[in-house]
Amino acid sequence: MRTLIVVDHPDTTSLTHHVARRLADDIAHRGDDVAIADLHAEGFDPRFTLADRQRYSADGPLPSDVEAEQRRLDDVDHLVLVFPVYWWSVPATLKGWIDRVFVHGWAFDDTTVPVTRKLGHLTVHLVAVAGEDAAGFAKRGYDAAMATQLETGVIGYCGARLGARVTVHSSETTSRNELARAVDGAVTSVAAVQVGVPV
Repeated sequence: MRTLIVVDHPDTTSLTHHVARRLADDIAHRGDDVAIADLHAEGFDPRFTLADRQRYSADGPLPSDVEAEQRRLDDVDHLVLVFPVYWWSVPATLKGWIDRVFVHGWAFDDTTVPVTRKLGHLTVHLVAVAGEDAAGFAKRGYDAAMATQLETGVIGYCGARLGARVTVHSSETTSRNELARAVDGAVTSVAAVQVGVPV
């Protein structure tokens, strides 16, 4: 089993990066192949450019950086997105990565009826790090909003399977021990899906 962990945070000492490393260590400990794609360290350009638009309209070649990302995803069974919650969504770099990589022709084909969903080989896990507590998320409907954006709008539309969806809440206000337990819970949730154990 092959897993790619995509992490979006500029600070490698952040809790977000800590979660990504813990996930990678757990997966590697089970004997599975795992890699971390640090979008900031790799310098991924999230801007949807004219070249991306021309490719989307079938008038131009696929940008080489997008092609490289798609090849990397062709070779994995599990994709884990690890990110801080910014304005109740993913950060700009991860949003741009999704915008540019999960495109017509590779992730889906909307010229067919019904739409052809092309990522059936992929299970996508969502691991968010949020400053808000769980009660605040539920009260304001942020969980539902993120589910609509990512689970329905991206994962489901492309035919991928939803794996674990976990949020490490109160990341800036809770104690170290509580944060450690929350991180352990996130790692356990992803592992349970990967090895086929109901959570």
